[in-house]
Amino acid sequence: MGAIPKDPTRSSRTFTIVVGVLVVLTSLPVLGVVLLSTSVVNDQLAPTGAILGVLFAAIPVVPLVYAFLWLDRYEPEPKSLLALGLGWGAFIAVAAALIVQSVGALLAGWSEPTQLAIVAPVTEEAAKGLFLFVLLVWRRHLLDGVLDGIVYAGMVGIGFAFTENILYLGGTYNGTPGMGDSSAGHIGEFTVVFVMRCLFSPFAHPLFTAFTGIGIGVAVVTRKRWLKVVAPLLGYAVAVLTHGTWNGSTLLFDGAGFLLAYVVLMVPAFVSMVVFAIWRRKSERIVLTRSLTDAAQRGLIPYTDIGWVVDLRRRDQARKFASTHGGAQGVAAMREYQQAAIELGYLHWRFLRGNPPPDFAARGRAYVDRISEVRPHIAFPSGQVMTG
Repeated sequence: MGAIPKDPTRSSRTFTIVVGVLVVLTSLPVLGVVLLSTSVVNDQLAPTGAILGVLFAAIPVVPLVYAFLWLDRYEPEPKSLLALGLGWGAFIAVAAALIVQSVGALLAGWSEPTQLAIVAPVTEEAAKGLFLFVLLVWRRHLLDGVLDGIVYAGMVGIGFAFTENILYLGGTYNGTPGMGDSSAGHIGEFTVVFVMRCLFSPFAHPLFTAFTGIGIGVAVVTRKRWLKVVAPLLGYAVAVLTHGTWNGSTLLFDGAGFLLAYVVLMVPAFVSMVVFAIWRRKSERIVLTRSLTDAAQRGLIPYTDIGWVVDLRRRDQARKFASTHGGAQGVAAMREYQQAAIELGYLHWRFLRGNPPPDFAARGRAYVDRISEVRPHIAFPSGQVMTG
């Protein structure tokens, strides 16, 4: 979502500050673990493994982030909050999972198969999903439905996978115990790990956590009280189940179960999630059109403005026109107007569904006021200057 209106409560700023501080604090020990796990071989530092781990682990990050930003085009979330999601996954979630798994293994004596198939999925999905639960409590006004849940979950999953891939790639290159066998040839094993984790399955962690995101999104829009509680828990359970199935498959048939699970389960699940996400993205236009049409009938926004807001192609045309005729200020005003209209559309949709947030009236008035303030300063490609 955009920055209009300003955060309605002090808790919103608190969220950003608290999570930001946690990301910074947890980044230090996680970076220490990365250096130790990827660089220490025979008591000598070998930084090459860590450097290569970072470089190659970063390769799938850009296309994955771009894919989720593409899904988020109708109602872009704050870039700072998306960055916090990445940071949470890369540092806070990794640190929490490592601590719980290490302490649990020490005290409970979990076997390696148990760690892989049960403990890791439960702890890692909990650590990643916690960001979404905290977001639901502290910044609920930024969540408008399932698509928002998928986008934030994707960012957290991307961050987690990035750090985890650094550990695997760097450790394999240097022959760190448990990561690779130095006698088998570092480059060969490094290549195999890179292909399997960064090329064949870079979507794994975002996919797992997306189920939790869907549950969070359902909890936001549903009118059923029981579903507000059950949906997030069910989403988390599905995330753990898919993660556990994926990890456990490596224990079957001398590792060949991984390929079977990849073809039979992971690829279909990934394709299904992509289709679902694209369908949800397309449905955003239908939702916004219906919502803003009703809002126009109530005099909140001119009916003729709706196409320039809900049609992404026409939205871009309007911004290019604004750039040509108004420069940077014209583009800023057009973006501000379109974003305020989008926010009003989603808020009004929840009103029409009978599930408005507690601050519905205040937020709605703020959006309408902002629309009225900006409209006299923008024009659409038709050349018609918008007036109040």
